[in-house]
Amino acid sequence: MRKVIAILFVAALVAAVPASAQDKLVNVNIGGGYTFALSEIRDHLGDGYNFSLGLTVNLNPVIGFQVEYGFTGLGEKQVGLPPGVTLPPEPPPGEIASGPFFADMNMQYGDFNLVVRPPTEGTVKPYVVAGVGVYYRPVKVTTPSVGYVPGYCDPWWYVCYPGGWVPVDAIVGERSSTDFGINLGGGLNFQVSEGAAIFFEARYHYIYGPTIQGDAENRKANGQFLPITFGVRF
Repeated sequence: MRKVIAILFVAALVAAVPASAQDKLVNVNIGGGYTFALSEIRDHLGDGYNFSLGLTVNLNPVIGFQVEYGFTGLGEKQVGLPPGVTLPPEPPPGEIASGPFFADMNMQYGDFNLVVRPPTEGTVKPYVVAGVGVYYRPVKVTTPSVGYVPGYCDPWWYVCYPGGWVPVDAIVGERSSTDFGINLGGGLNFQVSEGAAIFFEARYHYIYGPTIQGDAENRKANGQFLPITFGVRF
């Protein structure tokens, strides 16, 4: 549902762009789309959606400097128990045996990019974008459990519940990390007026994550993502 809303939002922005817009020293881009989780990160987190908002200062028709904010919501991923780990046949008294683990994460970043637009004729204009940024990634791991809810009734909420045991998600761990990263990609601007364009872009992000100490070895929590973005630039 959130992906559909993001697509409709971008479409509404495109429809609202005035046909009489003029070329500007500063361009604003707004977009959204689908994000692929790559490499090892794909084994632990799912794909998701993205939203970005940027501002580009154009030194000339070829070179520009961009400041951008981006948000990516990654889908929940089920992760089984590590190899060799099994659950006891019966949980201790008063405890609930845990099943699989589920992890979800979002990523927010601010980056500073160089935009290069090769001189071309026509209404379709390619560009290359590359830069560095700071990435904030909070992650939450949950597992199914049960909890007791007492009886409650509120007619204004249309709820009357007699009480009892209900399924819940127990939070196993919740962490976040802020790290340095780089990005590289390119896209196409489809000119719709003198100063406005619809754009399509694919950009690779690599985040240098922290080192996590494990029982057998230390692992780097690096991140690799490929957002595919559609939007409007004016």
